[in-house]
Amino acid sequence: MKQAKQQGQARYDVLKGAIKGQVCTRFPPEPSGYLHIGHIKASVLNYRYSKMYEGKMLVRFDDTNPSKEKAEYQDAILEDLKTLQIEWANLSHSSDYFDLAEEKARFLIQKGLAYCDNTDKEQMKKERFDGIESVNRNKSVEENLEIFEKMLQGQYCDYCLRAKIDMKALNKCMRDPVMYRTNQTPHHRTGTKYKAYPTYDFICPILDSVEGVTHAMRTNEYSDRIEQYQWVQKALELRPVEIYEFSRLNFVNTCLSKRKLQEFVDKKVVEGWQDPRFPTLRGILRRGITIETLHDFMLEQGPSKNANLQTWDKLWAINFTKIDPIAPRYTAIGKEGIAILTISNFGDQGLNVVTVPQHPKNNDLGTRPLFRSGQLYLEAQDAKDIKADEKITLMKWGNVKITEKKEVDGQILLTGENLPDDKDFKTTNKYTWLAKDTPIVNVDLVEYDHLIKVKTIEEGHQFEDYYNPNSKCVTEAFADAGIKTLQVGSVLQFERRGFFRIDKIVGDKFELIYIPDGKTKAASIQTGLNLKSIQTGTADQQKNEQQQEIQQEQPKQQKQQEQPNPESKKQQKKLEAEKKKAEKKAERQAAQQVEKKE
Repeated sequence: MKQAKQQGQARYDVLKGAIKGQVCTRFPPEPSGYLHIGHIKASVLNYRYSKMYEGKMLVRFDDTNPSKEKAEYQDAILEDLKTLQIEWANLSHSSDYFDLAEEKARFLIQKGLAYCDNTDKEQMKKERFDGIESVNRNKSVEENLEIFEKMLQGQYCDYCLRAKIDMKALNKCMRDPVMYRTNQTPHHRTGTKYKAYPTYDFICPILDSVEGVTHAMRTNEYSDRIEQYQWVQKALELRPVEIYEFSRLNFVNTCLSKRKLQEFVDKKVVEGWQDPRFPTLRGILRRGITIETLHDFMLEQGPSKNANLQTWDKLWAINFTKIDPIAPRYTAIGKEGIAILTISNFGDQGLNVVTVPQHPKNNDLGTRPLFRSGQLYLEAQDAKDIKADEKITLMKWGNVKITEKKEVDGQILLTGENLPDDKDFKTTNKYTWLAKDTPIVNVDLVEYDHLIKVKTIEEGHQFEDYYNPNSKCVTEAFADAGIKTLQVGSVLQFERRGFFRIDKIVGDKFELIYIPDGKTKAASIQTGLNLKSIQTGTADQQKNEQQQEIQQEQPKQQKQQEQPNPESKKQQKKLEAEKKKAEKKAERQAAQQVEKKE
């Protein structure tokens, strides 16, 4: 099996029985929420693998549950797929085939392979677990057909249609699963035309076969249902479809449950489904992830079935390789405690404008003007570190000898002499700066930590157990006026701070969101949040886990010390023997040296 070696490639020979030019995959989202990182993997893999085989991908909305679905979500998903640069050969809805689904359900009833059941939901769940047949399992075909028609008319709402398979099957998914259920909620596309709807597990294998899907690529969380999928196609005498599974994508400190994400929205602790802390496509794009990064990352994951809990640092590291070569460089200086450096020999030049490259290695980005003046803004953090009589380097200017340092009302004031002929920059500390009383821009630099403060949300966790109320940090700063030439969505680097994406422009103020780069080492100017937590996972969680490991290991070590270990005794004897041997050798060498001297 061939494995791609370059970033953004994947194994291309994984689809069993695939014929070049004839492969057809599908992406079947439910219109009950926005696309998140897990959906992105499914859509990208289905699309890219279809293209590898010069085939096509279908998009089919699984709109079989009107209680959860909205036209808003459907429109958003289509927009998101276009944003992901995913093209589909055909767009359809499960609701396009509701009449077909009814026909197939009648076919199963007539063959004695389905029956109507009004067993209480909890009782049915217990019977399926215990392998107990329903009292309705052996109803006649005629009676089942009559009840099913009543269900379709909106009557007998306590009934559902179940497949008649095997209540003793080891795979509990095969213990007479539900195929149809009633629902009086108006459908967002069909209104009140239908009163009963097929389950996804019933209609999906039907439509995969009918629409010409050759390979159904899906996550292996549904492995137990493959047998049921195949049973439906065989029972209905449909063309079988090849299933290929890949692992579900999970990240630390990340919630993919639409129900729980909705809770954050409802409690108004986030901006909405597009919040930068959300794992939705819209959220992570605001955070600065590129589409190319998402495609490359998903293809590197590939169709592997190995489940693991990912950390975000790898995704950010790939993203860094995409944005670093194209991000123009600017400067931002925090307002809090801002320091002033006066250049004593600048004279009365007023403003001095020089031209500097936008990027040190990418000339295609062009140049920009840089203002110099006799008074400069410095970071308060930097000013505290600078010492009197120290020679420092002002980036994009030159060396300066600090002649005076004082503090007035909590503000550090420095005086220094420019050294234009001194080109020795090897041993000096480098600092960013902005010319005071020149065109500058007010900016808010926004950093986000994980919204979830635990590694994974466990059953029984309440909202307060996993919600991180301190996941946003805002730093007010001044920035180069040059950023005014950029638009919302532009990515730039504030030197010594990191990469940022322009998220909003309100009046004269710019709001920029910090983009992690996959490194746990902080930039020269410290961020307001725990960088290790942002890049990999919650630092407190990692610390707790390490402490737990130590606590678990201590009793083991103590027990080992208390109990005699035969192997340890052998090792100890061996070491003692080697020690004696070395001592004798040293004595002989010493004796030989004495003999030579004599």
